[in-house]
Amino acid sequence: MASGRYLPIADHGVIGDLHTVALVGTDGTIDWYCCPRFDSPSVFGAILDAERGGFWRLAPGASDATIKQLYFPDSNVLITRFLTQDGVGEILDFMPIAAPGQEHRHRLVRRVLGISGELRFEMEVEPRFDYARGSHETHVDERGAIFDAGDFGLTLASAVTLERTAGGARAEFSLAENETASFVLETLLDRERPEYSEHDVRELFKSTVSFWADWLSQSRYEGRWRETVHRSALTLKLLTYAPTGAIVAAPTASLPEQLGGARNWDYRYTWIRDAAFTLYGL
Repeated sequence: MASGRYLPIADHGVIGDLHTVALVGTDGTIDWYCCPRFDSPSVFGAILDAERGGFWRLAPGASDATIKQLYFPDSNVLITRFLTQDGVGEILDFMPIAAPGQEHRHRLVRRVLGISGELRFEMEVEPRFDYARGSHETHVDERGAIFDAGDFGLTLASAVTLERTAGGARAEFSLAENETASFVLETLLDRERPEYSEHDVRELFKSTVSFWADWLSQSRYEGRWRETVHRSALTLKLLTYAPTGAIVAAPTASLPEQLGGARNWDYRYTWIRDAAFTLYGL
């Protein structure tokens, strides 16, 4: 985790699939993720408890990296760029949107790209189900890993060899220029474990970018604040729960206005007050 154990909220990007979201820190750590819905118990909750909350970290091992985080144009695909003395690498984080009538697997994709030089990356995934109250079994093999919590589970597809830890998995790998490595975390349905080639992941990336670009193309705003208005619209859409069309007040829970304070609300629901503000804004 980051210096001081907790990243500022401002040092996070957000990705989602219109059912839930994940927060991605500038240090390459996903420290908040509830699955399969916004209001589901957390799988990664290190944003609240760095020791027990669970996380998924993916970043270069170099400590001297300069980090930049931005969105792929006109989309909710997040890019985290690491610039080091040894080279430059990027992580593309996104969640594919299920087509109407398609089974939703709630896939969380992390695609690592070598841009220049050669970088050694470290990957640690430590799920903690049910707000870290539940237990699970971890199975690691040549296809990736399974995290089985009984009535709910996740599977991680990885072409990189994984090493089992007490409650998760880890790996180290190097990427040179134009090399890629991808990881796909998704719900374990009917004990199925899909495999993903780099071509498959590239196609998921293309379809996800196309979804957001097609949606945003409906905008007719051409004023001076076009970029800001479009980013705001994409964020509001990202907070929409597709089955009902409702927009959640915020993707996080249990973040008080001040440490030890009483205003400890769960914003992962539609609040009538906030819905009114959203309609006014739209």
